[in-house]
Amino acid sequence: MKRQVIINVEGRSIVAEEKSSLLDTLLAEGFDIPHLCHHPAVPPYGACRLCLVEVNQKGWKPEWRKLTTSCNFPVLDGLTVYVDTPRVREHVATALLLMLAHAPAAASVRDLAARYGVGMSEVRASFDEIDANNLCIHCALCTRICDVLGHSAIGTMGRGASRDVGPPHGEPPEDCVGCGSCASVCPTDCIPVTESGGKRRIWDREFEMVRCASCGRAYITVEQMKYHVKRSGLDESYFELCDECSRARTAEKMMELVP
Repeated sequence: MKRQVIINVEGRSIVAEEKSSLLDTLLAEGFDIPHLCHHPAVPPYGACRLCLVEVNQKGWKPEWRKLTTSCNFPVLDGLTVYVDTPRVREHVATALLLMLAHAPAAASVRDLAARYGVGMSEVRASFDEIDANNLCIHCALCTRICDVLGHSAIGTMGRGASRDVGPPHGEPPEDCVGCGSCASVCPTDCIPVTESGGKRRIWDREFEMVRCASCGRAYITVEQMKYHVKRSGLDESYFELCDECSRARTAEKMMELVP
């Protein structure tokens, strides 16, 4: 069991797990910390720079404060955290200005920017060229979840303003199993996924779907099923039912055991 420590957040004493993510702790305690590149399924990355806070560590002078991203900053005993200071708001607003200039079509970015007083008028006053249709903020959540799942079918290419995210050489990725995890974690909905006629299309590849033997819902791709069979040693019959129907059947069997 990990050690529990006490931190102070905006005057509140909070018991938290030592060395856990400060952002996760703040969110669990109800603090409204903006973030777009953070997801509990992958390690913290600090790409979006929106989850900024100021911290003062035990032993520091009271006036010493460090500006840091909270997602990859650990909970430490005696830590003092300031979540909404003029310095924090200024830097978050700057990060949102840059993000809005790069991905003005992203509703999640526009909504956050509006909270910090940043709109397209500020963007146009600061930048000459704007791609009005761009949605990607280069948070790399899609590539990171793909790596964690063991596929590594997509990645980042290029640098700076020309950086892009997608499969190698822009070709349909051979290692993709069509699971759609990349699209599900994307904070700006910039990865299109379509399903029709028992088939799913993503990254310019079409995948045949497996239908649940009970409800008939297409819920997993054939490639995804084969991947799990190969890695886990499970039989293909394990995937006859979708998760919902599998839970329902388990519940029915449990009820049969009740006297």
